[in-house]
Amino acid sequence: MSHSHPELPAPPPLAPGALRVVPLGGLGEVGRNMAVLEHEGRLLIIDCGVLFPEDHQPGVDLILPDFDYIKDRLDDIEAIVLTHGHEDHIGGVPYLLRLRRDIPLVGSQLTLAFIEAKLKEHRITPLTLTVKEGQTEKLGVFDCEFVAVNHSIPDALAVAVTTSAGTVLHTGDFKMDQLPLDGRVTDLRAFARLGEKGVDLFMVDSTNAEVPGFVTNETEIGPVLDSVFDTCEKRIVVASFASHVHRVQQVLNAAHSHGRRVAFVGRSMVRNMGIAAELGYLDVPEGLLIDIKKIDTLRDDQVVLMCTGSQGEPMAALSRIANRDHKVSVGPGDTVILASSLIPGNENSVFRVINGLTRLGARVVHSGNAKVHVSGHASAGELLYCYNILRPKNVMPVHGEVRHLVANGALAVRTGVPPERVVLAEDGFVIDLVDGKASIVGAVPCGYVYVDGSSVGELTDAELKDRRILGEEGFISLFAVIDSGTGKVLAGPEIHARGFAEDEAVFESILPQLTAALEEAASTGSVDTHQLQQVMRRVVGRFVSNRLRRRPMIIPVVVEA
Repeated sequence: MSHSHPELPAPPPLAPGALRVVPLGGLGEVGRNMAVLEHEGRLLIIDCGVLFPEDHQPGVDLILPDFDYIKDRLDDIEAIVLTHGHEDHIGGVPYLLRLRRDIPLVGSQLTLAFIEAKLKEHRITPLTLTVKEGQTEKLGVFDCEFVAVNHSIPDALAVAVTTSAGTVLHTGDFKMDQLPLDGRVTDLRAFARLGEKGVDLFMVDSTNAEVPGFVTNETEIGPVLDSVFDTCEKRIVVASFASHVHRVQQVLNAAHSHGRRVAFVGRSMVRNMGIAAELGYLDVPEGLLIDIKKIDTLRDDQVVLMCTGSQGEPMAALSRIANRDHKVSVGPGDTVILASSLIPGNENSVFRVINGLTRLGARVVHSGNAKVHVSGHASAGELLYCYNILRPKNVMPVHGEVRHLVANGALAVRTGVPPERVVLAEDGFVIDLVDGKASIVGAVPCGYVYVDGSSVGELTDAELKDRRILGEEGFISLFAVIDSGTGKVLAGPEIHARGFAEDEAVFESILPQLTAALEEAASTGSVDTHQLQQVMRRVVGRFVSNRLRRRPMIIPVVVEA
């Protein structure tokens, strides 16, 4: 799937003194967030994340932003600013650094620790600059001020980028929890100060723009977890994002108060929580953690397993537990808690896991039947506050599907932002800020780049379509040997089908017709094997469509003798 916009022209050269913004991901989807800012011939990148594949993308591991727009300008990049440590904001960094390894990474302590651990697996040692809220840094022609924001991971930052063209405030992912677990609230005083100076373009998180009111405080989750733990007879399995330090902290607290010990399950969970504990973001009571290999030495009512897989990812721990493909097993009396919300597009995968666990006899507690998770994204009420505090000149909703972006834009208009100053863009749109006015001036190619095993960008949409056909419709191979002189069929034709419920005998009735079609085509001078293969494809394709109501992949082979 590519984001092509034929209605938009290629962008003109950037006007002197103007600022250009090109989103390469995150607009029209929840994931692979990446924005490129250009000023005076220099580039600044904000975030570089991944998107996780859906059911219609079989075999794909990850989806990256399309780097084609910048691959010929890598030396112009001043830095990559990372707003926080979630995969949809940092997961693409290793693939961009493969193109130029010395691009500086700028972010908070925890964010950089997470990405450095990931880069170590790619054998890349990055250049990094650690920043914190209130700090300002000059990155080439870009003056960056970092602002504390609250999210579902510690150390998240918004960034205000000032150039001679104006100031852009990018929120990253944020919410306005007034009672966060770590006491670090979104710095609305800094927002107000920036608003007084003037925000020319406000790039703001849209994920929950359709949700009225305010996000529930994180502190309300702890008592709910406690009450769930109170009623658990045997093992407890909690699934969460491997980077959700706050939720893991609440699980550790609940386990400690109920006399249970905790084992981390999943490589990313073990790695991230080790980093968080080492840096002081996670408080682990003495003796609480136990190695997964030793849990069988404890009674079931003394164990909590903290694992990955809350989004139904096929290879994550929870999916494998549900499929009985993991060393950890669950059964009657066990409780599984899915401590996360549903990412759009993951619903079927999550429900499949819930059904699998329920079939095994476990009780499954999730956000649909208990308040075991709150969102990390600002709802409509919080966004309205931001607009009124900032009074931005232009608004560009980011991070969300089209419906989220449109809803966020409507909120901006309700607070007094003129409709013509609300930029509703998608991936690949080119937005120029000239004389205080932001407008769409064109579009650049911006396709999906698939990571498939060790290959990056080699898998095409056509090949994905073939995979879907193979998975849904089946496969037919055809074989025939033709006399190159007479056009007579010397051997075959043979038909072999895979992925069909019907017996291959169903194809016997078409063989005489197929032989006749081949000999007729050859008798008219069509002895080119490619043409004869197309004849076979048409005859069998028509038969399968009319008789079996199927559209399988058909591979014909004709050999001349």
